[in-house]
Amino acid sequence: MSLGVIIVVEDDNAIRRGLADALSYSGYTVHDAPDGAAGLELILGTEADLVLLDIMMPKMDGLEVLSRLRRAKPAQPVIFLTARGEEYDRVKGLKLGADDYIVKPFSIDELTARIEAVLRRSPGRPSGQRTTTIAGREIDFERREVSLPSGVRRSLTEREHEVLKFLCSNTGRAISREELLQTVWGLDPRGTHTRTVDMTIARLRETLDDEPGDPKVIKTVRGKGYMIVTDSGEPRGEDA
Repeated sequence: MSLGVIIVVEDDNAIRRGLADALSYSGYTVHDAPDGAAGLELILGTEADLVLLDIMMPKMDGLEVLSRLRRAKPAQPVIFLTARGEEYDRVKGLKLGADDYIVKPFSIDELTARIEAVLRRSPGRPSGQRTTTIAGREIDFERREVSLPSGVRRSLTEREHEVLKFLCSNTGRAISREELLQTVWGLDPRGTHTRTVDMTIARLRETLDDEPGDPKVIKTVRGKGYMIVTDSGEPRGEDA
């Protein structure tokens, strides 16, 4: 049984064939294209779970491919592959809607880990968890809303939803800010200085009526990150 359908758009023949062979061996069904124009045509005509898209290509670069793709398939998961690690390219690609960004050279293990992370959080993919209840708060991941103990129902923003869902799918371990930044925001945490994660957690706690001084849903684990409170009311680790 295939793990999913992946399209590889890469103009370097050796890299393209190497990726196709490695991903096929890992259990994915792979289609590939040698340039941006052919890649866009392939993507628009194929139901794929994820696209691996090079930036520097003939006929049409990856940024233009993604820009056109987002108009036709706004929810299509895309990971950029590029030898150019400049912040400008990374930020521009993410603003256009890329789900992640990986700089060549990279290992197949790193790439497959990124693919799995993107597929876990992609719309329309089975997540295994549609609803959960924590400290009297009923969370509906499909509707992106939470019902509080008071009976008040609140909507989760897209980012709050993604963060909460990722934390809930990793109950029992603390998730670092770096892991959240990479997995949820698709940003490389190396050299990235931002308080985006902390600010999102703060807003999420407000939505959940979760007091930071006495959290019932999301604990801060000193030196490790954030985690969902266990049934015992304590995280597995030292909390701050």
